[in-house]
Amino acid sequence: MGCMRYLSEAHLRGFERYKYSSIDTSFLSVYVMHPFWNYCVKFVPKWLAPNVLTFVGFLMTVVNFILIAYYDWGFDAANSETGNSVPAWVWTVAAINILIYYNLDGMDGKQARRTGTSGPLGELFDHGLDSYSAALIPIYLFSLFGTHDLPPIRMFFVIWNVFLNFYLTHVEKYNTGVMFLPWGYDFTMWGVSGMLFVATVFGPEMYRFSIYGFTVANMFEFVLIGSGMVSSHPIIARNIYLSYKNKTGKMRPMWEMLRPFFAFVWLFVITVVWSFFSRNDVINQEPRILWILYGTIFSNIACRLIVAQMSDTRCDAFNVLMWPLAATVGVCCFPYYEKVFDTDLTSDTERWILYGLTIFSTLAHWHYGYGVVSEMCDHFHIRCFKITKQTVAAEEELQDVVEDAKPTENVEEV
Repeated sequence: MGCMRYLSEAHLRGFERYKYSSIDTSFLSVYVMHPFWNYCVKFVPKWLAPNVLTFVGFLMTVVNFILIAYYDWGFDAANSETGNSVPAWVWTVAAINILIYYNLDGMDGKQARRTGTSGPLGELFDHGLDSYSAALIPIYLFSLFGTHDLPPIRMFFVIWNVFLNFYLTHVEKYNTGVMFLPWGYDFTMWGVSGMLFVATVFGPEMYRFSIYGFTVANMFEFVLIGSGMVSSHPIIARNIYLSYKNKTGKMRPMWEMLRPFFAFVWLFVITVVWSFFSRNDVINQEPRILWILYGTIFSNIACRLIVAQMSDTRCDAFNVLMWPLAATVGVCCFPYYEKVFDTDLTSDTERWILYGLTIFSTLAHWHYGYGVVSEMCDHFHIRCFKITKQTVAAEEELQDVVEDAKPTENVEEV
């Protein structure tokens, strides 16, 4: 990676001491999915690296995004009175790919323990890609409703609700040291896949009906936002509170405990300003590109938080990718643009600025991910996508270090 390095010595030393601890109380996960994954992983060759499973699963979400975007770039395919113009087979493929992603995401950790290659790289790789998928997956469903039933500004808040649910789980671990696996994840994956299968069997038009003005899109928003408020947010707050009360967590000062929210809130504020005050209403012109831009920067913020909580270092309060975003929003929302520059910002110009910023942010985020993975591989003398004798030896050495620093909390390793 040349002279640019993303991990400090403090990060690397923290990774050496790291041990994954989690608690899973979801009956669907514990009693159905884990036994199923334990059975399925027996058919995976032992020479196959766990990160390959993780990456293949992530690619399924990318394929879905590209496939649906090809047929419905502007989320208007469902608006037609004659029915959704996306072919039925696309929904089937998307549903199958979601299940592939979900099951490979559940099997990669089991493959790692089965091959003796468990370690911090695998968890970071897994959760880092999940943060990207958090932006991609809800976008599939928008094509079921169309912009008439679910306008882009409401899509914006749906996506941010997904971001919040994902991010809070890692804020919780940043402060408690334990990953409390959310109940909603397993049900959400099955729910998304089920909705896509139903669109194949009965046609996506079934998602366009309404009762007394209450649409299926309204129900989708209500269930998604309400489930987080009931099954996730209060439980996370309680777990953090108990970790302080029982002195089992990181015991950070108040502002340090809240520090992960700074970058998250800054990104939310900046994106709200652009979404509401764009001079050319860019949110209705290019919603899909806008979601990818927001999702990419969110993923970078989430990945840096994951690095911080795994290495037990201080997380960032501001993300470097938000500087060009803030500058762009300032230009695109400047109220006196025409008076100052004697010409207004054209719609095409703002769209090209959006395209350019999205490409830049995506390449910067990919570079960050590649750099972090490369630096961890170099430090632990392992390969990301290949199991070698050096890999197993390095992991055994890491486990020896971990055992010496084993925490006393009563947790279950999953």
